[in-house]
Amino acid sequence: MSAQPASSARASITLFLTGDVMTGRGIDQILPSPSSLEIHEPAMASAEGYVRLAERLNGPIPRPVDPAYIWGDALEVLSNLRPDARIINLETAVTRADDWEPKGINYRMHPGNIDCLTAAGVDCCVLANNHVLDWGASGLVETLDTLRRAGMVTVGAGRNADEAAEPAILPAPHGGRVLVFAYGESSSGVPSSWAASGQRPGVNRLTDHSDETIADIARRVAQVRRPGDIAVFSIHWGGNWGYGIDDHRRDFAHRLIDRAGLDLVHGHSSHHPLGLEVYREKLILYGCGDLINDYEGIAGYEAYRAELSLLYFASLDPGSGRLARLRMAPMRMKRLQLHRAADEEVSWLHAMLVRESRLDGYAIRRLNDDVLELTPTPD
Repeated sequence: MSAQPASSARASITLFLTGDVMTGRGIDQILPSPSSLEIHEPAMASAEGYVRLAERLNGPIPRPVDPAYIWGDALEVLSNLRPDARIINLETAVTRADDWEPKGINYRMHPGNIDCLTAAGVDCCVLANNHVLDWGASGLVETLDTLRRAGMVTVGAGRNADEAAEPAILPAPHGGRVLVFAYGESSSGVPSSWAASGQRPGVNRLTDHSDETIADIARRVAQVRRPGDIAVFSIHWGGNWGYGIDDHRRDFAHRLIDRAGLDLVHGHSSHHPLGLEVYREKLILYGCGDLINDYEGIAGYEAYRAELSLLYFASLDPGSGRLARLRMAPMRMKRLQLHRAADEEVSWLHAMLVRESRLDGYAIRRLNDDVLELTPTPD
């Protein structure tokens, strides 16, 4: 028997979820308050170089742009689909700090450009990733302060281990809440030295996928969960390229649902969208792909078409956490701005999702407005 929708979309809670939002380097340079041009990379000495690469490929970019510029057509999609909570993985330090980590690539956005996030109505920034400490502990603390002053909730990093592990709690319609638990692991490049501990600022780092870890996560969920809450597990894991999802990672996602009581697994780190799965009527996004970055014009890995991305809108039943509806809006990055994907690009993303996802009892169809929708298949 095929799966059935848990409830009508009207009664559900809709979450807007993205992969990596990287507003440093070239993105930061076109905004009203750019950081200094100097970057610390073996192949590029100036952040301006990434703007020039994008312009070389697709034409001139005006400067400075309005803070909302980078979201482009995504703002209309957000307005039309009206999610109840907007959650992004912010893979950039928001800081003036100069205490850069010698790691090859460092992302920093000037705090004066924070309006580029508020312009999209972002509610929650996941910080459990491998770039939030690119500018040291002082850069992380300034990031936390800047985001919170701007009205956004942070999760997955903090001034100490307790703060880094605290879930984000977002209001939802009808008195419910959205709980977001965020972790980063070494498979995505989060070093052990970045783990928050005692009074040391850092990331809420996941050390393994053991039964003990699952039990700890289950305990944390149970401590804060109330009837009607939706519990999201946001995790920065895996490599940047490739569609493969190993059995170990898939099993961990299943156990998060079976044993820890999570309703949705929100994975990120991959530079392109990965396949998805509905497991026991709960949604698993193994990798949402980059949404905003300054990679335009960089050669390599063209087969993955990383210029294409998806806006994810997951509607969940507040009583059970079961997936009621998933809509995905295909986008394309051009001139460092999100645009609606063209017909061929939508078709390519559709075919990729069908090929790479586990869709037992479900199908992905293309709607008239070029939004992709995951729906149960008929009996």
